[in-house]
Amino acid sequence: MRIIPIPIFEHNYSYLIVDDKANEAAAVDPAEPHKVLQVLARTGAKLTSILTTHHHHRHAFGNIELVCTKPHLAVYGADARIPELNYVCKHNEEFTVGTLKVRSLHTPCHTRGHVCYYVRDGTEMNQDRDKAVFTGDTLLVGGCGKFIDGKAQDVYHVLYNILGRLPKDTRVYCGHEYTLENLEFANTVDPNNQYLRRKLEYVSQHTRPVSSTIGEELEYNPFLRVSDPAIQHATNKTDPFDVLEELRYLNDQYCSHK
Repeated sequence: MRIIPIPIFEHNYSYLIVDDKANEAAAVDPAEPHKVLQVLARTGAKLTSILTTHHHHRHAFGNIELVCTKPHLAVYGADARIPELNYVCKHNEEFTVGTLKVRSLHTPCHTRGHVCYYVRDGTEMNQDRDKAVFTGDTLLVGGCGKFIDGKAQDVYHVLYNILGRLPKDTRVYCGHEYTLENLEFANTVDPNNQYLRRKLEYVSQHTRPVSSTIGEELEYNPFLRVSDPAIQHATNKTDPFDVLEELRYLNDQYCSHK
């Protein structure tokens, strides 16, 4: 499995997931199709599907042009507002891209129809197979998206009962490049976190995108650390839903564009 990040607009990402064994590819949120097609041409793979995380313009609108250019694509998602949608994913449903196994995870909160895609390479007997999750605007590196269509209870369920339970070595690919801002905010509520300090130092010295894993997010993402005393002290809350709500408020005040 090859995963190619494609920067689009000011701070969004599309991705190409390439299965070299089958020479097939899927595009994740290809909102600027010409950029995706340029990268696709260099791979030599056949594009067979679009994985759409949610209906927002800078994630889904490129589906129209891409389907016109590449007819007969399977367009996956879970919201009727997604352009060209022709396959509605159920929660925990599995399908394939070439030999890669894809599981759709319903993660409503940023939008009510948001889906994350958990992709695995290898056989069920191979415990070392490659794993990645495409999280759109639900989980960001060091943060999470706004609770537009949900409440703190919803994001708690998504982060702690769904995404947070994926294998810790699962690579995280999100829909926006807010890593530095997210980690700088995290440092204001968790300033003594050694994992966070190391990640912040690394990010400040390297070109984005910066990779992450579920295991790393559990160490330094404040939205995944609501039971930590430092986070509870910073928010002056102990109930996990209240902590999440206060974190979202503080994050919005710190950096309002997310």
